Amino acid sequence: MADVSTDTGGAGGRIVAPSADEVERAAEAALRPKRLDDFVGQQVVRDQLSLVLQAALARGNPPDHVLLSGPPGLGKTTLAMIIAGELESHLRLTSGPAIQHAGDLAAVLSSLEEGDVLFIDEIHRLARPAEELLYVAMEDFRVDVVVGKGAGASAIPLALPRFTVVGATTRSGLLPAPLRDRFGFTGHMDYYSAAELERVILRSSGLLGVHLEHAAAHEIAGRSRGTPRIANRLLRRVRDWAQVRGDGRLDLHAAKSALEVYEVDPIGLDRLDRAVLTALCTRFGGGPVGLSTLAMTVGEEAETVETVAEPYLVREGLVGRTPRGRVATLAAWEHLGLTPPAQPGAAAAGGTAAEDQGTLLDP
Repeated sequence: MADVSTDTGGAGGRIVAPSADEVERAAEAALRPKRLDDFVGQQVVRDQLSLVLQAALARGNPPDHVLLSGPPGLGKTTLAMIIAGELESHLRLTSGPAIQHAGDLAAVLSSLEEGDVLFIDEIHRLARPAEELLYVAMEDFRVDVVVGKGAGASAIPLALPRFTVVGATTRSGLLPAPLRDRFGFTGHMDYYSAAELERVILRSSGLLGVHLEHAAAHEIAGRSRGTPRIANRLLRRVRDWAQVRGDGRLDLHAAKSALEVYEVDPIGLDRLDRAVLTALCTRFGGGPVGLSTLAMTVGEEAETVETVAEPYLVREGLVGRTPRGRVATLAAWEHLGLTPPAQPGAAAAGGTAAEDQGTLLDP
């Protein structure tokens, strides 16, 4: 019997979390496409990037530096690997949080060879000294090595071979303008359509050596929140269910049964998402209700509700954010199978945003 995977998701163990830990990244490695033609979705970014790479290869020079932005789980790391593969160059991987000092970045840069690709994930989290060093390296292909200390210190310029930086960020607004301007190509990655996710899942099932029926692929795609990483994770959980509790077939019954076990509903909501919606509708009459009050009701930290559950609920039009607090939309009531009240709940019923900040409201 084949081994059954035990990874259940990214941050906090949520199976629908768009982030991934090291264990899952290892599982993803076998599913990553190696060439741009095999990369599913992101048609605009693929076409633009293909043009940049083909032109660079024709000239025999490294391409411009590339910045990829967008939510986690959409394939930014995969595209960085594809860029190195298309250029037949070596890829060096690091991340913004891993580079806390200019010396850390200088060590990485000094080890690069001509034409190498340096991938910096979460580039918006670079420390300021390292960021300033990167400016010079990207533009002039040199680093200044400081020798000595105090008044006797001197900077010795060290020439670098021409290389290409591929930066990835989930928060492009945090990138300082001088750094952003040094990228010759910027591509923004959007969420995938259900049809694109079906293609991703069917391709992944072939790489995993399992036969996935189209109906099952359609069901998984509809619950994957527009994110390939989540789609591949759910596929592995369906495979586990079919192997352990089913007859080995990855059909529609296996898909629905597995996702029911992992509490992923037909539109991709998990336990936390539904808890937020249920509290908002049943405890506070649809709101408005303050964030900290809502978080306390579902037994989570306010930051968890705001950063983990709320983005998808807002994107799907289930929750609205107002100056007075969070409100449930008509779609939220319909999804829970509840009848909305004739009049929305009063703000005082659940606490307003001002109350969350500790201020007093006028009577």
